[in-house]
Amino acid sequence: MDEDRLYHDPALADFYDLENGWERSPDFAFCKALARDAGSVLDLGCGTGELAVALCEGRAVAGVDPAPAMLDIARAKPGAGSVEFVEGDARSVRLGRRFDLVVLTGHAFQVFLTREDRRAALATIAAHLAPGGRFIFDSRNPACREWEEWGPTESMRLLAHPRFGEVAAWNDVAFDAATGIVTYETHYEIRATGRRLSAASRIAFPDKVELEALLAETGLRADQWLGDWEGRPWKEGAKEIIPLGTLA
Repeated sequence: MDEDRLYHDPALADFYDLENGWERSPDFAFCKALARDAGSVLDLGCGTGELAVALCEGRAVAGVDPAPAMLDIARAKPGAGSVEFVEGDARSVRLGRRFDLVVLTGHAFQVFLTREDRRAALATIAAHLAPGGRFIFDSRNPACREWEEWGPTESMRLLAHPRFGEVAAWNDVAFDAATGIVTYETHYEIRATGRRLSAASRIAFPDKVELEALLAETGLRADQWLGDWEGRPWKEGAKEIIPLGTLA
């Protein structure tokens, strides 16, 4: 899996929080509620650490991410000193301890492009779950073909950057039917200077049948399958595939 400049390039990582607004997102609220009774949390693919920092009060929290640029942003946040941030790959990292809750959110699971890589990431979750601990992760439902909404016209947006002022942002997308992998480009154009920053990212869209098999292979069990972060049960046509479970 190649490094994705969208997260590894500091100039591009700088836009991450501006784009995502995690504190207002339903997955943020869901995971905060899920962590209420957890004494320890592992946030795999923690990105800029927004969720990890929000969860650290009253519990031990570790955040793992492969991108130093994202971790630099995370470590600079107020309260980040209470989180153990680790540069590592969710397919292979081993911290040598177990947690009451392991989360892998923000569709980070979709960066694993092969079945082998997805299996390795789930094995990492299993290796870090305490007895009775719970895990949760999310993946977009391929049946919804959400990438068809990611073209330049549909995705055009204006951002108010705290240093650059108005920034135009848009995406472009290509779907490889043979592999099921979607390549999407992210573009930022700073209106004041005309400077443009761009990166190409690749993500996979495994279906629920594959995820069920992978959980079984890695010693995990889904107690619930959710179709969105509002907690509705999964059904055909749900936008998300979200297993919430524990060790088998």
